[in-house]
Amino acid sequence: MKISLLNCLQVLNYYNRKINALFGLEYKRYDSEHEEIFVKETSDRAFEEEVMLSGFGNAAIKAEGSGVNYDQAQETFTARYTHNTIALAFAITEEAIEDNLYDRLASRYTKALARSMANTKQVTAANVLNNGFSTSFLGGDGSPLFSTTHATISGTFRNTLATAADLNETSLEQSLIDIAAFTDERGLKIAAQGMKLIIPSESQFTADRLMSSAGRVGTADNDINAIKNKGMISQGYVVNHYLTDSDAFFIMTDVPNGLKYFERSPIRTSMEGDFETGNVRYKARERYSFGFSDPRGAFGSSGA
Repeated sequence: MKISLLNCLQVLNYYNRKINALFGLEYKRYDSEHEEIFVKETSDRAFEEEVMLSGFGNAAIKAEGSGVNYDQAQETFTARYTHNTIALAFAITEEAIEDNLYDRLASRYTKALARSMANTKQVTAANVLNNGFSTSFLGGDGSPLFSTTHATISGTFRNTLATAADLNETSLEQSLIDIAAFTDERGLKIAAQGMKLIIPSESQFTADRLMSSAGRVGTADNDINAIKNKGMISQGYVVNHYLTDSDAFFIMTDVPNGLKYFERSPIRTSMEGDFETGNVRYKARERYSFGFSDPRGAFGSSGA
């Protein structure tokens, strides 16, 4: 039976399963680079809010026979994740179906649609880091993701270098020192560690030398590579192809409730025919949000 003899409903039944399978294969072909940065959670609401608590201060000495001191955690700020609906569609005309062009066009359009949906998600995710130094994109504490003046109950903390620098031995070591100096809202040390280095493709060769060389990079001395020798940044480095600053770099830490990805509705596809035009329409749609709660979950430098 020729496709040109099928009516719109028959076309839908004939191709829907085939197109869905092709879309799924193409969508999964693109690396989910956001998974290296964000912790995934699910949502059943229009937005999610996470209230950050201060914790307690140092414990006091209890004198013999006296009562114990009490402390109370405080709400410090609220991080909000507002889910966006991401959707795109294409249509194939009734005339193209009559002319037996459906197979060729549907295959091309479906692959292009999958690529567009996948690319949009990666760009949206990477923009949390790309915009991380901008005062136009503030977190729940009123500061950008990366700041030298994150406000706390006891003062401030920073999760960026005091002087921005490109990725090199000195800047990477200083970043790890600064991460280890992280304190909580009450000023207590939290023993944070840098776990994973996130870099643009332009820095991958520098990162490989810094992370893999047994000796210090660029010297004739017999010094060891302290970062490698101490097993620091234990999860290595990852290239993110959607970072827009060629000399910025980022370190994901082991501090919980840092960068998060909320999935409100997983990607779904649907197909329908239009009675008036006879066109066949195919749509992809998903809802999600990317953001951060505790900025201590990441450390970044915007580059020199």
